[in-house]
Amino acid sequence: MATTRLKVALRTYPYTEALKTGAVSVPGVALDFEEVKPHIAAFRRMVRDLAFDVCEIAPTTYMIARAYGVPIIALPVFFVRRFHHAGFVVRPESGIAGPKDLEGRNFGVRAYSVTTGVWKRGLLQNDYGVDIDKVTWWVDDEEHVEALTLPSNVRHVAEGSSLVSMMAEGKLDAAVTGDAGVGRAGKPGEGWNDAAPALPGNLVPLFADAATRDREVYATNGIFPIHGTLAVKESVLAGNPGLAADLYAAFCEAKAPYLAALRDGTATGKTVEKDLKHMKIVGDDPIPYGIEANRASIEALIRYGNQQGLIPQPFTPEEMFLPF
Repeated sequence: MATTRLKVALRTYPYTEALKTGAVSVPGVALDFEEVKPHIAAFRRMVRDLAFDVCEIAPTTYMIARAYGVPIIALPVFFVRRFHHAGFVVRPESGIAGPKDLEGRNFGVRAYSVTTGVWKRGLLQNDYGVDIDKVTWWVDDEEHVEALTLPSNVRHVAEGSSLVSMMAEGKLDAAVTGDAGVGRAGKPGEGWNDAAPALPGNLVPLFADAATRDREVYATNGIFPIHGTLAVKESVLAGNPGLAADLYAAFCEAKAPYLAALRDGTATGKTVEKDLKHMKIVGDDPIPYGIEANRASIEALIRYGNQQGLIPQPFTPEEMFLPF
């Protein structure tokens, strides 16, 4: 039987490394990995040019692309998890004492459709009653899916400016931190987040008790925010019956030793500390795969995407993800 060769863009995690080294394989398939730095560039190449057969991609980018007819579909494999009460900063002189005070203010996020921003707006709207249409969302990067039309309360920074400079000049009242906001210098490119940009030193968290609130919200709704999923070209699956199941099984197999090591205390790598913290909240699998294990999170992200004008209707999880 001839070997099928697949061009794959995937970051290296403790739970994907075995696939990249060949310790775990997909029957009848050769995975040709292309390292893309920064990996965010792979998102754009996938949704704009179908540059890969299989690609790790931000879940909001994927959902928008699929809703706009890009012929890709995802496996319910999710590579990164992050709760979202942390990562909001506000100017103390802005008078913002709580989430509702963001209404009528200027808020910075790298792109409107960046998954972190979608999760954070969803949290503000659905858990704290913020009218997100009354917030002006400032962005300084382009959206991955070029066909996307943004809401009227989204503004792009002026040419030559940035979220960082707007914050330094006092033109933003609040922002997302990290790569999704004011924690990086410039648009995604080589070295774009190597050094933290200069920001006012007096910025304060919107939620001083973020970790406690994360626990409380998860206990209420079971939403464990997903970041990074696995998109496959539909044409590849159409020509290879059984490939989707084999890919899903391989990713589960590659994850199993890492989970065992987390549980017995021998795990190593940069994700361990975060995953151990998450286990105290969500149980013994901090990176669950499959639709049922992630139904609340998938449904929430679809709902938030629809509420925020990113996708035209509230799709079901089964319309967005293969049934594993």
